[in-house]
Amino acid sequence: MAATRLIALHINKGKTVAQCLRDRTDYAQNPEKTAKGELVTGYQCDPMTVDEEFLLSKRQYQHITGKHQKHEVIAYQIRQSFKPGEITPEEANQVGYELAERFTKGKHAFIVATHTDRAHIHNHIIFNSTTLDCAHKFKDFYYSGLAIQRLSDLICLEHGLSIIEKVPYSQRRKRTIYEKRTTYRDQIRQDIDTILKKPPTDFDAFLRKLEEMGYEVKRGKYTSIKGKAQQRFVRLNSLGEGYAEEDIRAVIAGEKKHRAGIKSPFTKDNRAFNLLVIIDDKIRAKGSGYQQWATNYNLKQMAKTRIFLKEHNINSMDELREKASTTSADFDRIDKELKSAEQRLVEIAALKKHIINYAKTRDVYVQYRKAGYSKAFFEAHREEITLHKAAKDAFQKMGVSKLPKVKELSEEYASVLEQKKSLYAQYRLSREEMREYRKALHNTEVFFDMDRNSEKDARTQSEVDQKNQPAK
Repeated sequence: MAATRLIALHINKGKTVAQCLRDRTDYAQNPEKTAKGELVTGYQCDPMTVDEEFLLSKRQYQHITGKHQKHEVIAYQIRQSFKPGEITPEEANQVGYELAERFTKGKHAFIVATHTDRAHIHNHIIFNSTTLDCAHKFKDFYYSGLAIQRLSDLICLEHGLSIIEKVPYSQRRKRTIYEKRTTYRDQIRQDIDTILKKPPTDFDAFLRKLEEMGYEVKRGKYTSIKGKAQQRFVRLNSLGEGYAEEDIRAVIAGEKKHRAGIKSPFTKDNRAFNLLVIIDDKIRAKGSGYQQWATNYNLKQMAKTRIFLKEHNINSMDELREKASTTSADFDRIDKELKSAEQRLVEIAALKKHIINYAKTRDVYVQYRKAGYSKAFFEAHREEITLHKAAKDAFQKMGVSKLPKVKELSEEYASVLEQKKSLYAQYRLSREEMREYRKALHNTEVFFDMDRNSEKDARTQSEVDQKNQPAK
């Protein structure tokens, strides 16, 4: 588990760029915090002279580009903190190095200093704002902090570490944890459970036992009871399933078995099969059974799938299959609508063409008919008469009884064309979404199939070993 933060480092008031770079890098490489400097690594720079190298690259940038900013960012710092006891300092430094290299795409020099002076191991990653070729600067894009956290999660999964789960606000714990308080209703249920362990002879005897325990009973349409410290009566029907009057009568009559009112572990929050936790456990297991899977399907691929499931809040295989099915159905629907729009555009274009040809050749065809369909007239006007007949045949095939106006067809064509453009944008998004869910479903199913096959092979091998054991 790693928490990350991106910090832009500016020039402090009253100090030079060189002084600010030296202060930041010296703090990061503090020998007392980094095991006497053993937990400091650098990329395309020497940690001992990193501040001077950063400063030199900035001077070269100004010389090459001629640009100079008054309030420029001189460097960026990534803080990466790990869960206590989950990672060694050496591995933390390796994870930080990989994070910096992949985030900057190898275009910026950086140092990674791993601090061990606190309960949680954490990295101070400082990378130069100027690129290695001294021609560009790092652009702090929108949501760059979120991109770093996502990349950090991906790398942590690849290294078998846990990641921070996003908890809904309603489920977050407050800083102050209070002891669990037993309510009046809890106490009433416990006392009823005690009585029903040895059910009395009838319901009246049950109420007498409650009175012996200090409860005041009120009979009526709904039986209610009240304890000594209670201010109001509580109906039995309001105590939950198994505590209503008809339930208690059924237990006393032997028609039903009483079950103590224990809060179900399948609450609203954890009712779904927690797919993400299972995947995390299996990825971190790194047992021999996963060697074949890791070879064929690549641990990085499953780590990406794990991030995808987290971002889309998918907690069970049923949810994943449903989303894959839904996205496929949406894609098929949009695909049909797009093809229908394209077909309609072809029909409109063809209809416009035939209407125009029909109008242009109508007079010639009328003369041809008046001439008694003369062969000589046909040969003299073969092209016009052929176009006219083709138009009439097309109208018949299309089922057009009354010819629409060309202007109306042009307006419809423009409308359908706009619809096609909109559908095509939806088509591309839907296709990408469908592919992502299908890919996630495939990777997850392969992941668990491999696990089941591994267990099956282990059982088969165990049976073979037992058969091959010599008889005693």
